[in-house]
Amino acid sequence: MSINIIKKVCFFMLFLSSLNVMSQELGKVSGKVSLSGNVPASGISVVLKGTKYNTVTNDDGNYELKYVKPGSYTISVHSVGAHSIEDAIVVTAKQTTTKNFSLSESQEDLDEVVITKNKYKQDKPSLSLRLQTPVLEIPQNIQIISGQTLKDQQITSMSDGVIRNVSGAVRLEHWGDLYTNITMRGTQIQAFRNGFNVVSSFWGPLTEDMSFVDHIEFVKGPAGFMLSSGDPSGLYNVVTKKPTGITKGEATVIAGSYDFYRASLDLDGKLDKKGKLLYRFNGAAQKKGSHRPFEHNDRYVIAPVLSYQFDDKTKLTFEYNFQYANMTEVGSYYVFGPESQGYATLPVGFTMTQPGLPDTNIQDHSGYLMFEHKFDDKWKLTAQTSYFKYIQQGYSSWPSLVGPAGVDTDGDKVLDKFIGNGDIIRNVGIWDAESNMYLGQIFLNGKFSTGPITHKVLTGIDLGSKDYMADWGQSHDLDTLDKPFNVYNPNYGTPSNGFPQFDHETPLSIRAGGRMSSEYAAGYVQDELGFFENRLRLTLAARYTWISQSSWGETQEDSHITPRVGVSYSIDQNTAVYGLYDQAFIPQSGITQNGDPIKPLTGNNLEFGIKRDWFDGSWSTTLSAYRITKENELTSDPNNGPNDPYKVILGEKRAEGVEFDVRGKIIDGLNVIANYAYTESIVTQSNVPSIGSGSVVPGFAKHTANAWLNYNIQSGSLKGFGASIGGTYLVDRQTDNWGAGLQRLPNYFKLDGGLSYDTKKFKITANVFNILNEYLYSGSYYTYLKSYYWQTEQPINFRVGVTYKF
Repeated sequence: MSINIIKKVCFFMLFLSSLNVMSQELGKVSGKVSLSGNVPASGISVVLKGTKYNTVTNDDGNYELKYVKPGSYTISVHSVGAHSIEDAIVVTAKQTTTKNFSLSESQEDLDEVVITKNKYKQDKPSLSLRLQTPVLEIPQNIQIISGQTLKDQQITSMSDGVIRNVSGAVRLEHWGDLYTNITMRGTQIQAFRNGFNVVSSFWGPLTEDMSFVDHIEFVKGPAGFMLSSGDPSGLYNVVTKKPTGITKGEATVIAGSYDFYRASLDLDGKLDKKGKLLYRFNGAAQKKGSHRPFEHNDRYVIAPVLSYQFDDKTKLTFEYNFQYANMTEVGSYYVFGPESQGYATLPVGFTMTQPGLPDTNIQDHSGYLMFEHKFDDKWKLTAQTSYFKYIQQGYSSWPSLVGPAGVDTDGDKVLDKFIGNGDIIRNVGIWDAESNMYLGQIFLNGKFSTGPITHKVLTGIDLGSKDYMADWGQSHDLDTLDKPFNVYNPNYGTPSNGFPQFDHETPLSIRAGGRMSSEYAAGYVQDELGFFENRLRLTLAARYTWISQSSWGETQEDSHITPRVGVSYSIDQNTAVYGLYDQAFIPQSGITQNGDPIKPLTGNNLEFGIKRDWFDGSWSTTLSAYRITKENELTSDPNNGPNDPYKVILGEKRAEGVEFDVRGKIIDGLNVIANYAYTESIVTQSNVPSIGSGSVVPGFAKHTANAWLNYNIQSGSLKGFGASIGGTYLVDRQTDNWGAGLQRLPNYFKLDGGLSYDTKKFKITANVFNILNEYLYSGSYYTYLKSYYWQTEQPINFRVGVTYKF
């Protein structure tokens, strides 16, 4: 062994010894804060007066102050709407001091408790992420969008500006307000709801209405260790509202540009005097027009929740979400132009849709049953099951030809006559679909110690069965070659080829031309080992997954073990550095032209980062760098249309980048959310002749930057007034399919802003979007049509809302 190696080993041992000595000199303070009726008090500030030691209680009312120097302190518990309490405590080295508190709440202001400390920053992940660790200490980049953020920005659905609040997330607008389809770290990420993967096909799920959403968690990188199966690039987890045990209500009405009208109701309370049987009810109705004529997207939502607390240890929760959408046919928001003209050559409000076509109707049902049991303060069992049903009946529009064509398909040159500039043959296809998902999870969280080493154990089982079927087999050209639709001289009267007469009556199971299904079972175990009073944390995990999947009659089975290794080290109470190696294994559904078998997608993620809470935890920053490789990924065939069922197996691709997020309260009254991401995604091995090695993988922006600042006046005669300003800037956007075309999408900049006035009982919020009235759009070039398509966003528009709290 060389002298240099010996020196390094000695230095490392000395470093660990110094950490151990330092940790032995410190103590810890923990406890629980409750409201009257033994209701857990979340979001309550706990401070050791005159020191830097402070924290906030979690959803269960628990708090923990670590790395506290031995000595005598005054501990203070305080929040708006509750009488503050102070008491004396003594902290002893290497011991935990336990101190519980019971607050006498002021009912009028309890709904302000959570946002008093910080309305844009949350320190704990939800129960559905299965973790027992604060976000600061988790060896992974997790960004949480709070419910107050959604309200301030007047976000009404998952496709309505959510992604501005997280670094590197872009949305290609390919499915309008029907599906969310968010891309992050070079790939479309998985959609989760309350910890369940709710993706049954590429087309889904229906965008969640924000009326029943509490907050949204963006988990970057693989998360199979905690949430069923997930993509190597990440996921978003929509967490729905649950009963709090506090009787309160909130009603909101919003009106805006282009015939936007919305009303929502949130009721929360107790159904018995003891507070064991709790309820939550959310409902919404929305009428939404468009800056394009003949287009609308209306929503209706109900979401009841019941929970029963049998005793201090056992709880049962039932939840049901129903969303109904009545909208113009899928594809009505697209505009097409010949390749000679390029993008954005028509007015921002131009439409190709045909008035008189029947609406598309969608029903989205989801039900959940959750059982929670605490064996003691250290061990908890959670079991939950869910059922999702999606029913769609409607249409999808897409052109058959875009002129000038000059396409010779059968040797008789018929299509060579179709040469008019701006001439288009519009086509309408049927899109009836149904999806059923049965999902189940059971997991155990535990804490124990082996000597000086602490353990946070997570183990569980996931089960799932999903199926999706659709009828895409019926289509109809609205226009003829002799009388095409011309984008420069549009005629919205009866189309020259008449309206379609599709068969909706034959059972879908007989008509369905597309069938996809999957079944999976998985078991996993994770141990987070804490060294030196949990200052150094080592996460070791493994997951075994079995999958059987079927696509268009082809059935395959596979299984895999995916490991996970993470390290997180707290430099001080507010700063942690981390490293992570993880793998992913998820099923894929599709069919290839030549019948190649579809294998599950596998991927590897290597990530490093640093997290820090600033100024007593008022605001936080996260900086991360990553590299992800993925194999066997299915992607759209460059030579086919968007509704063509055939896919291609890409081979291998690599995504890498750097992400930075900041969120929280900078000073009293000033809150900020800002982020930046650099993303690069390329093909490293290709099985597709038209996609060469080294090609850029479409579906991202190389540079993505967002900011949202909100200031509320804290005192004086103008107290309650607030102002907001925010922007989104995308540089070097990549198209969303493999068609190269002659033009690239231009850079994108959108500026929004607003004013508000809050009297606690009433709040008025007004926002103006696209203040600069830019022509904003996303789109792509389609090789098989020899044309560009694009989808425009609204010109300058506004929303004004009034909220009444009772």
